[in-house]
Amino acid sequence: MTPATAPPLTLASKSPARAQVLTGAGVAFRTAGSGVDEDVVKAERLAAGEGPAAIAAELARAKAVAVSRRTPGLVIGADQTLDVDGRLYDKAQSLEEARARLDLLRGRPHLLHAAVAVAEDGEVVWEELVSPRLTMRDFSPDFLDAYLAAEGEALLGSVGCYRLEGPGAQLFAAIEGDYFSILGLPLMGLFPYLRSRGVLID
Repeated sequence: MTPATAPPLTLASKSPARAQVLTGAGVAFRTAGSGVDEDVVKAERLAAGEGPAAIAAELARAKAVAVSRRTPGLVIGADQTLDVDGRLYDKAQSLEEARARLDLLRGRPHLLHAAVAVAEDGEVVWEELVSPRLTMRDFSPDFLDAYLAAEGEALLGSVGCYRLEGPGAQLFAAIEGDYFSILGLPLMGLFPYLRSRGVLID
């Protein structure tokens, strides 16, 4: 099978960041919103005693399956959760909340659980979970003020209130893990699967 005859590829996300990652890597795809209510899924999984990693995986599966039920070919679902000492944190809703989040992360490590799942005909056919560990430096209040002013509401699109591909890189003292997973879409495991299905050239 070649890319010309391979099943079509759909990204079950309207996230500009994830679409940019795939586009930048030279992957042809279309996008579709999943319609999954993430808050409901999180509440159910938390009530079941599951942690941030399991929740990221469940959300990725749910998004992929939801779109796959109405879309032919392969569907990629992805999600990312922020884990600080085992506690799940959602995206900040305001710059004041973003400031508090960055104060929480300052000078300490956290995990980003990045999950990706591929579904076909309404069933998950492949999935992976990657958990980079990031440690923020003990930045000054002046740096935080300048950072928030420079980035503005763009910070609200990330669970960690940073864009590693932008000025957010200056927040960190150490990073352990896959860069693309930090951006929200693990590629190093996904690409071999897409090659095995003929979506990418082997």
